[in-house]
Amino acid sequence: MKGKIVLEEHISTARNDRTWDSAGESARNGASYMAAVEHRLRETDERLLEMDACGIDYSILSLTSPGIQSITDTAEAIDAARSDNETIQQEFVDRAPTRFGWFAAVPLQSPDAAADELRRAVGAGAVGALINGYTDLPDGTARYLDHPDNHVFWETASALNVPVYLHPREPLLGQRKVYEGYDSLVGSAWGFGHETATHAIRLMLGGIFDEFPGLQVIVGHLGEGLSILLPRLEHRLRKQRNGIGLGTAQLPVGDYFRRNFYVTTSGHFHTKAVLSAVSELGVDRVLFSVDYPYEDMGEATEWFDHALLAESDRLKIGRENAQRLFSLGQ
Repeated sequence: MKGKIVLEEHISTARNDRTWDSAGESARNGASYMAAVEHRLRETDERLLEMDACGIDYSILSLTSPGIQSITDTAEAIDAARSDNETIQQEFVDRAPTRFGWFAAVPLQSPDAAADELRRAVGAGAVGALINGYTDLPDGTARYLDHPDNHVFWETASALNVPVYLHPREPLLGQRKVYEGYDSLVGSAWGFGHETATHAIRLMLGGIFDEFPGLQVIVGHLGEGLSILLPRLEHRLRKQRNGIGLGTAQLPVGDYFRRNFYVTTSGHFHTKAVLSAVSELGVDRVLFSVDYPYEDMGEATEWFDHALLAESDRLKIGRENAQRLFSLGQ
């Protein structure tokens, strides 16, 4: 398929590299693998050549995880978000503006500043925001996106009518007991999915989509298993409706999933999983992505271009849904 669009595609900057746990990532993922990833996070020429070879016309770029969310000093986070966004635009997007778009990084250590930076970035051309999970705070705690303090950020995203990509990060250090002795499971192999699916459920239960029903959130890796697990969750919450800690949601979780979420194929190149997502969300809410450079464009496109999908669905997932969501030119 020609003309594909991808949207969970990562870059880094010199400033962001200072927050990058290179040694830890290499230990968990393998040194040779991470060396190749780190090289590709900072360049454009190889990326464009691979896009050409794989029939990818347009790639929406974002700052690699954990990015701004891992900075514990609020003033530094605010400055880094502005600086990294300008770098993404100048050093990546401006080099090939017909091939690259970008998600803004936002400093949710200060939700007011995050709202301001989202507004500025969208005015400069960003198509939305990508947030790397929970946000580290100066007092050593962390804040998830459903927290009331983040209301001003969601209000701004809703007013701007731009989507927010909920990207994974590793579980908090205090929540990793189950991974002891199996460090390679902490990140993308398993921990990302559990952490991010739970974070998405917090958003569904927290009432955000009742106040801002038009908000759209994107989750990668084909929804981190939510298309399979949400029916069970909805069933159990209905049984537990008189229990505690159920949030303030006015609708069943599945209703929010189908109304307020998109999922991408990033890093999950499996046709049965795509069909499961389509069966729960509808084909109009599934988007092709690679997760470059953590994943290989050739592997992703070889699978997608030959997956057992109706050609009309392949066009929607590969290009048309993204065009509609981001108001991209036809």
